[in-house]
Amino acid sequence: MCNSSLNQNSNQNSSTLLNLLRFRVSNSKPGTGYTFLSDVAEGGSAAAHLTFAELDRKATLIAAHLQAQNRAGERALLLFSAGLDYIAAFFGCLYAGITAVPVYPPHRTRPDLRLQAILQDAQPTITLATSEIYAERETLTLHNPNLQYMRWLATDTVNPDADVAATRQPYEATPDTLAFLQYTSGSTGNPKGVMLSHGNLLHNLSLIGNSFGHAANSSGVIWLPPFHDMGLIGGLLQALYLGVNVTLMSPVSFLQKPVRWLQAISQTRATTSGGPNFAYDLCVRKITPEQCSGLDLSSWDVAFCGAEPVRAETLDTFAKTFAPYGFRKEAFLPCYGLAEGTLFVSGGPKLRGPLVHSVQEQALTHNKVVLSAAPEAGYQQLVSCGAVSSNQEVIIVNPDTCVRCAADEVGEVWVRGLSVAQGYWNRPEETAQTFHAKLADTGAGPFMRTGDLGFIHEGNLCITGRIKDLIIIRGLNHYPQDIELTVTNCHPALQGSFNAAFTVEIAGEEKLVVITEPDRTQLRKLNLADVVSAVRGAVSAQHALQLHALCLVRPTTLPKTTSGKVQRRATRAAFLNAELNELDAWRADAPQVMPAPNVIESPKPTLQHRPASEIQNWMTRWLAAKMKLPAHAIEPNKPFAEYGLDSLTAAEMAQALSDWLKPAADLKPTLAWDYPTLAVLAAHLAAQVAAPPLPSLPIAQPVVAAHFGPSGALSSELAQELAQLEKLLG
Repeated sequence: MCNSSLNQNSNQNSSTLLNLLRFRVSNSKPGTGYTFLSDVAEGGSAAAHLTFAELDRKATLIAAHLQAQNRAGERALLLFSAGLDYIAAFFGCLYAGITAVPVYPPHRTRPDLRLQAILQDAQPTITLATSEIYAERETLTLHNPNLQYMRWLATDTVNPDADVAATRQPYEATPDTLAFLQYTSGSTGNPKGVMLSHGNLLHNLSLIGNSFGHAANSSGVIWLPPFHDMGLIGGLLQALYLGVNVTLMSPVSFLQKPVRWLQAISQTRATTSGGPNFAYDLCVRKITPEQCSGLDLSSWDVAFCGAEPVRAETLDTFAKTFAPYGFRKEAFLPCYGLAEGTLFVSGGPKLRGPLVHSVQEQALTHNKVVLSAAPEAGYQQLVSCGAVSSNQEVIIVNPDTCVRCAADEVGEVWVRGLSVAQGYWNRPEETAQTFHAKLADTGAGPFMRTGDLGFIHEGNLCITGRIKDLIIIRGLNHYPQDIELTVTNCHPALQGSFNAAFTVEIAGEEKLVVITEPDRTQLRKLNLADVVSAVRGAVSAQHALQLHALCLVRPTTLPKTTSGKVQRRATRAAFLNAELNELDAWRADAPQVMPAPNVIESPKPTLQHRPASEIQNWMTRWLAAKMKLPAHAIEPNKPFAEYGLDSLTAAEMAQALSDWLKPAADLKPTLAWDYPTLAVLAAHLAAQVAAPPLPSLPIAQPVVAAHFGPSGALSSELAQELAQLEKLLG
């Protein structure tokens, strides 16, 4: 259980985050605070450290500069990559009485529609950033014009003079004071700013601490993005709440080499760490036995898992894979939460291990819960999201009648308690709909409507789906209407089309599918290859997602309501049952007929340099293998985004290149965005990188339809060949 004296002291002395930080400065062991690991750290070499006392001093300096500009009561955009500067800027805003708006730094080479929507909604007047991002403000403003109307402050260059700090006017918040706006993830067109108060945050931190069994000797490793609620609240603020150390690392560092996460846990003897389901799955798929040498995960007793559906198969596979290195399956702590509830709603208790329910599939379609004591045909495995805390109320309600459901019924999850946010920024109608719900028969309320469907069994919450068709991939939310609008606008033949975006599960991972019904007048413009290229590129560029399948169906055949709205669930069922009236279709996992490529021997480089032609040839083969395309389809001057390159694949490519070119280079994970074509990137690397000669890269044999079985699966011979190629490519 949570250390009672620690928790009591925190609550008695800290009604706001400001009080909490001051309390920790005076009551923490010297040196306690945050350690940030560099992106290229092997095994977790420390890059920087920030104690609570140093955080207080830096935040005070930033607050003084903000107050000198008369910014109290305004909003400040926090434009930071993962790192310690972000933490100081966040508390600098709190100390100055300014509402922070954390966002992810936009790409330098293209507009960020989500950022533009947030700027329009929040109306911040100043941007806080590091000097590195500050130096690129003109480029960022070029693609995101709303940034030009704001003042900028590079927080890592503020004057450290003590006299400046002395000019800060003390600002005292209350539990109801707005601390920051947490914008809901995924929607590029309509992100909503969840208003979180100091009281919301402290109450939720208490729930997390108790449910996770945190104590004074706990410590953490967090790679989750700090501008997202799980990374900021569950990582940065939870460490401050407990007064313990936490080791931070960039999410891209984890994506490039997942073993870095486990190495950091092993070396720091961390007790708490976690992430979405995909993170555990990525570790199983990418970490080799050789990389596990020396790992010791025996200290890890809270492996939380949330932000997307938790899969029993993933937990089982991870536990079996890493049991030889000290990991215990009972350390898994599936949990559930959402931004509107600050973060955490249910989870735990510690070291109980995951609860898995076998639920009859047919009954679920009728919102009924029929459980089986053991897995059997017709039943699906649902992982419980843990115990519901006694410090807030969670009920299951019929979303149509607003009457409480029976114990064996599936309904919408409603929440009431001090962690429920104040509402949405400048959206009174949506605030009323989401945060002020009442039971129709008793009038009890107000409750916050989550939009999630589930049931409670023996005090444990189990999530079964969404009322709305939210898409969750790698822990991030994506609204289907946003993706569908992107598809409509990306190609002339799709103008006026009806579209349905949804996910299907492939090998335990959610994959994106788009079904499009073109307007009859556009049929003559259809060319599947051109349309696929346009859709893949647009979806990658605007949503950082890879497309798994694109189907074009005959006009008027897409399932719709009587009012003309596309029925996504019905469309998904038709896709899975092969019942769509297809004009044409493309699938990433379909057999590809490729002519044998010309075998190009890698030239022996002179002067220890790799020429651009060799680098381009290597990248062509890597990209073709990764994106399941014939090598001749990879064009040197075509943007990477048009091949459907998402952020994870871009990071993998940078790491693969870095490994191939070593010891010459450690390459940034943003390489594909900074140098957006093969030709440009190869020329850049040829000018920058020197490396000793390496053996020629074997060329895979041509892929033909005969290599695939009736189900489209690779034959064992070709699978081994491609596996060897992928291993060689990193």
